[in-house]
Amino acid sequence: MPKTWILKIDSYFNAKPNCIVANAYVDTFPTNLPLEPNIREPNKRSSTYRQIYDSLTTQPEKFFERHSGIVLCANKVKPNKNKTELELEILEASEGGSDGIINGGHTVLAFEQARNYKLDVSLARVKVTIHVGLNEAEAKDIALASNTSSPVDSRSKVNAKGDYDFIKQYLAKLERKEDRKFRIAYYQNQSGAPRNAQCNVTHLFKLINCLDRNRYNPDGNKRTKHPTGTSTPSHISDAERERLTKLLPLLTNALWIEQRLYEIVQEHISNPRRKGVIDLASIDTRKNTLLPDSKYSFGFGAPTDLALPIIASYRVFLDENYNWIIPFNEFAENFLQHLWGNYYRKYLVSEKLAGNTVGTKICRNQEIWESLYISAQSYLNQHLMKMVNSAKSDSLALTGS
Repeated sequence: MPKTWILKIDSYFNAKPNCIVANAYVDTFPTNLPLEPNIREPNKRSSTYRQIYDSLTTQPEKFFERHSGIVLCANKVKPNKNKTELELEILEASEGGSDGIINGGHTVLAFEQARNYKLDVSLARVKVTIHVGLNEAEAKDIALASNTSSPVDSRSKVNAKGDYDFIKQYLAKLERKEDRKFRIAYYQNQSGAPRNAQCNVTHLFKLINCLDRNRYNPDGNKRTKHPTGTSTPSHISDAERERLTKLLPLLTNALWIEQRLYEIVQEHISNPRRKGVIDLASIDTRKNTLLPDSKYSFGFGAPTDLALPIIASYRVFLDENYNWIIPFNEFAENFLQHLWGNYYRKYLVSEKLAGNTVGTKICRNQEIWESLYISAQSYLNQHLMKMVNSAKSDSLALTGS
C-alpha cells in the first residue's frame, strides 16, 4: 500500500505540470522519506553534511537563502484546504515506485540530527521541488544530473544507471543456489556494506577480468597481454556487458582462489620463522580484511589487488569458450600451492627485505604477471603430459591383458 507523508509549508506554486515548488518547515520535515531514487546514501562524516548542519544550526532563519533545496518524487500530491500542508503519496520500490528523495539526503539527515539534539530550528525553511509521477529512469536521470557540492564516485553513477543489475541478479541466483551471502557495496556510503575495497563491486569485475583469456593473451599480438589495469568503467556498454556475462560463471572460481590465497597467507603469518616478524610485504596484522563472501574474514590487512596476478595465471587453463581444459577441482589447490611456494611468497618476501610496499604496484609489475603466466603454461603442459602418459599406460595394460 502507498504511504503518505505530510509536508508543512508556508506557500507553494506549480512551476510546471507535474512539478511543485514549496517553502517547507524544517522542524516538521519528514526525515523517514525513502532514499530509493538517490544515487548514494548520506554520510555524517562528509564535509557536505557538516556544512549543511552548521548552516542550519547556527542561523536557521537564513537557511532558506543559503541552501539549494531538496528534490523529491511523489506518486501524488494533494494540498489541504488552507494550503498550509501538502500530502505526499509515496509508492515503495516493492510496488514499482521510485518515489522519495532524489537529491538532498545529507540535508534531511541534518534535519534529523538537529531534532535529535533538540535544537530550535523552528525558523528554518527549505525549498522543496516535488516531481509527480516520475518513472524510475526519469528519477535516476534527475539524481545523476543534480549539482552536488561533493563529487559522486563513478561507481554510484554506474549503479544509478542500472548497469550493475546483471551482476546483482547473478549474485542473487548464486546466493540461493549455493546457500551463501555476499556483502557488496554498489554505491557511495551504502549502509550495511563494508568499507573494505575487496567488497566493492568494482573488485568483482577485476576478479573476472583476470580470467579473460581472449582479451588478455600474451601469445597474441595484442598490447594488453595481462589484465594489469586498475581502472573501472564509468559506463558499461552492451558489448562489455555481454563479455562480462560470459565470464560471470567463473566468478565462483575466482572468489575461491582469492579466499584460499588469504587462508595460505594467514597460515604463513601464524607460524613465522622469527617470532613477531611478518616477512611478507604489505601484510599488516593491525588491520582486518573482509572478502565478498560473508563467510570469510581475516585478521590482517592486505593490498586489494593481492590475488589478481595469481587468479590471472589460471586463465591458461581455459579454452576460447571459457571452459576449463582440466576440471577446476582437479588442479586448483595444487597449482595454487605451486605458485605460492615457488614464486609468490618469494616475491613478497623479497619486497619486504627491500623495504618496499606492494599495494597497487602489483598491478604495474609486469614481471610478476609474466612469471606466473609462464609458470602456469609449464604446469599445464606437465599436467597434460602426465594425462597422456597415463592414458598410454592404461592402453598398453589393456592390450597386454
